[in-house]
Amino acid sequence: MDRSEQFNGCGRLLACLLLCFALRPVAAQPRDCVSSLEGLAHLAGEPFPLRWEETSMTDGKPLVVSILATDGSLFMEFLKAREGLWAEGSAVICMGRAGLEARISRVRLGPAAHWLLRHSVGRGATFTLSRLATGQLRIATPGWQGAFSPRRD
Repeated sequence: MDRSEQFNGCGRLLACLLLCFALRPVAAQPRDCVSSLEGLAHLAGEPFPLRWEETSMTDGKPLVVSILATDGSLFMEFLKAREGLWAEGSAVICMGRAGLEARISRVRLGPAAHWLLRHSVGRGATFTLSRLATGQLRIATPGWQGAFSPRRD
């Protein structure tokens, strides 16, 4: 193969790659992300409870997930009943394919976090927040998921 054939092959490969990038599905863009409670209410399109209690746990110790506003940004806190902090961190909430996605770039894990969570989200995590037909919310990240009901207290 001579140099001109190699160049034409590279040119076709480059054109194909550019086309693939141009046509790839677009994930949530920054304009589809919020970092305030007002933005979350707008993005969710309905009243969105800010405290959720786990109903799918098998150990009798539900997680309580709270979405708070701190210093002008969103903060998510996961507390395990009778055990304390499970995980927490500043969050950006985006519209994803399966619902809302809470993206926490620096997750702080507490003593209640199990080993699988420690290995899967130690440096950052995306938690998918999917509404269920029952009015519950499924919160999931690789290695863990749970069903939650709004908590009123």
